[in-house]
Amino acid sequence: MKALTPAQIDDALAIGGTEIDGKKSVSRMTVQVAVNGHGPYRFIVDSGADTSVVGERLARDLKLPLGKRTILNSITDSQYVDQVLVDELQLGPTKVTDLEVPVLREDHLGAEGMLGLDALIEQRLMLDFEKRLITVDDGRTPLPKYDDVIVVTARLREGQLILTQVKADRQKLDAVVDTGSEISIGNTALRDALLRRNHKFTEVEVEGVTGTTAKLQIARIDRLQIGGIILQDVPIAFADIPPFSVFGLEKKPSLLLGTDLMENFRRVSLDFHDRKVRFQLKKCTATGILLRTSTRQATRLSTDTPQACAN
Repeated sequence: MKALTPAQIDDALAIGGTEIDGKKSVSRMTVQVAVNGHGPYRFIVDSGADTSVVGERLARDLKLPLGKRTILNSITDSQYVDQVLVDELQLGPTKVTDLEVPVLREDHLGAEGMLGLDALIEQRLMLDFEKRLITVDDGRTPLPKYDDVIVVTARLREGQLILTQVKADRQKLDAVVDTGSEISIGNTALRDALLRRNHKFTEVEVEGVTGTTAKLQIARIDRLQIGGIILQDVPIAFADIPPFSVFGLEKKPSLLLGTDLMENFRRVSLDFHDRKVRFQLKKCTATGILLRTSTRQATRLSTDTPQACAN
């Protein structure tokens, strides 16, 4: 396996495209998607999933043909699921054709479907957590520059955006940008590198898209650095969940960066075409946490939540 290329800070900041109405499902974002010309339907945007998913009722209403069964890896388990054939998914101006996707229950998904990397891989996606809008384009549109955006270059593995310029306390790690996970989850290799065995953990039960539940340990780490951004007193859950093995990250300290942390920014832009993740800071006045940027500017942030701000 090839070593990951270190991430770089890129000051050519950019966000743009066609706006699509989005809503928050807890901290995850959903968008309107047309399926075979019907809809629109509410789909969760899941940058950590290699495949899109449709709900059982949607598949039944549209009479989607049955495909082959496949193994689906969720944050709580791996199991065989049915698949259906989809002629076309349309997200704004973008159409993706000839897909074979898993079919799952809507109450487990939290929406009528999920958009995975098969529909996102050549796109540039911007999640606006303040306005609850999602912007999408094909990555070729000229983009403006903003003073309050920090850009980190990522590496693609199995289609996922993996940030390698990330540290938890002093520990270097790989972070997968996962907009489908409501909590940030580290593997046990990261837990063991950061925390003593007698560290005090709390426990939370989570439910995956297959309906299986699992209990995760949660602890707070003093400092998480993503590119030039430093957050303090950050809660992270820990478990050796299936995605780490799928991404080839099960043996080294790694993190799924969920929407619980991403929603503390005003906007997060995922540029799959250019392999860049852009974090736009909130406008706020607070004290407590230090934010550093590549231009040597610094802003104090609130200690109540690990939000990122620009004055």
